[in-house]
Amino acid sequence: MASVVEYKGLKAGYYCGYCDSEEGKASCGMWAHSMTVQDYQDLIDRGWRRSGKYVYKPVMNQTCCPQYTIRCRPLQFQPSKSHKKVLKKMLKFLAKGEISKGNCEDGPMEPTMEDAVASDFALINKLDIQCDLKTLSDDLKESLKSEEKKKGKSSKREESKELIQSQDMEEKLDSGEPSHSVKVHTVPQPGKGADLSKPPCRKAKEIRKERKRLKLMQQNPGGELEGFQVQCQPPSLFPPKAKSNQPKSLEDLIFESLPESASHKFEVRLVPVSFEDPEFKSSFSQSFSLYVKYQMAIHQDPPDECGKTEFTRFLCSSPLEAENPPYGPDCGYGSFHQQYWLDGKIVAVGVIDVLPYCVSSVYLYYDPDYSFLSLGVYSALREIAFTRQLHEKTPQLSYYYMGFYIHSCPKMKYKGQYRPSDLLCPETYVWVPIEQCLPSLENSKYCRFNQDPEAVDEDRSKEPDRLQVFYKKAIMPYGVYKKQQRDPSEEATVLQYASLVGQTCSERMLLFRN
Repeated sequence: MASVVEYKGLKAGYYCGYCDSEEGKASCGMWAHSMTVQDYQDLIDRGWRRSGKYVYKPVMNQTCCPQYTIRCRPLQFQPSKSHKKVLKKMLKFLAKGEISKGNCEDGPMEPTMEDAVASDFALINKLDIQCDLKTLSDDLKESLKSEEKKKGKSSKREESKELIQSQDMEEKLDSGEPSHSVKVHTVPQPGKGADLSKPPCRKAKEIRKERKRLKLMQQNPGGELEGFQVQCQPPSLFPPKAKSNQPKSLEDLIFESLPESASHKFEVRLVPVSFEDPEFKSSFSQSFSLYVKYQMAIHQDPPDECGKTEFTRFLCSSPLEAENPPYGPDCGYGSFHQQYWLDGKIVAVGVIDVLPYCVSSVYLYYDPDYSFLSLGVYSALREIAFTRQLHEKTPQLSYYYMGFYIHSCPKMKYKGQYRPSDLLCPETYVWVPIEQCLPSLENSKYCRFNQDPEAVDEDRSKEPDRLQVFYKKAIMPYGVYKKQQRDPSEEATVLQYASLVGQTCSERMLLFRN
């Protein structure tokens, strides 16, 4: 099945939720009636993202807050000290019901940017998504309504209605602010008894080493401390030390087995986003109630702005066609809800897309009563582990896309802490390690990351006449279609679309025109 898209063009000079500029934002958008997972993969590798069925691309050299596509490389990912803290906190809670002191929203557990935003993925993806459906202006609503009248077709009417309603919801959901309890700490706070001459991140390790030395000395009182390690200690006592030098993997920390007497029962379920799926259907009501609770508590949305229609358009409608090829992952490709069940109820839902080369994070909402578990960070780590799991059967699926990175917005910079990661060059669409990009971003909001001045976009539109158009129920190349057109603005619109989606997608996807 081919992707069918309706290009809506450029919208510039509208409100930005990242910097509060009244008219700094600029993006291009299209309505995706249906889309193959390969086409969407190729589009996000050119800087596009989806919100429901609306697919948009910031105009990077014009917009006030350039949004760079960021991906993490899960195969090389090592959890940081604060990531491990989140995972251990979850294990303690599940095993013993312990709630660590000072780990609630009001007191970030670790003075680093990655923990600065309480359950950050939820906030950030709200910003990513909700700022961008403002691209659909009021005059577009009017043109859609008049299109409906002309066509008089029920199916088309439904799609136009969907576009308008999604847009209405996005006009409302636009605070773009973190919850009141968010605090950002960037200066490390020395702990009691810490050796301030050492980097803070090594403090715990040094203490463990010291304890081990003392323990070994007690076992062999005759040995002096220095000589003890080198000369007197029989080799048989060294293996524990060697073992401790191998850090626990992400999977070790996530899937550590709980005792039979564990205080809580926890499971993560992957559910296809489809009302034809019995599990999705049976959990819909609970999932929706959680969304309402989250939007009202965390984003202060009034009840009438987080209804069932908004929820469905925003987080259950997807243009992606589910695919289950034999060489693909067991779950297949498409859109999913990853549900986090605690003691028989859903406490968080991660909305994700599984694509040919990646798992793409769309949104996260969670029960505010469990904010102390840092579910934003926890779900991101689970999604990285999930990507690694899919990679085992489908080797080309090896990346985790986190949406957009905005260096000029402090609330967005934490994404750079999930390393190793890459940013997408906005001119040549090649991936560049984030470390190489940061010095340039310190100097300028908009940067071309590709250091080769001769490099160009390899998939740029070279033969627009080969672009596929869907017009009057017929599929034809643009070369044929343009001979039937009298509107001078039509060519400029189609060529703009072709340059943004690239040659490959323009030949595969069907551009709907009327």
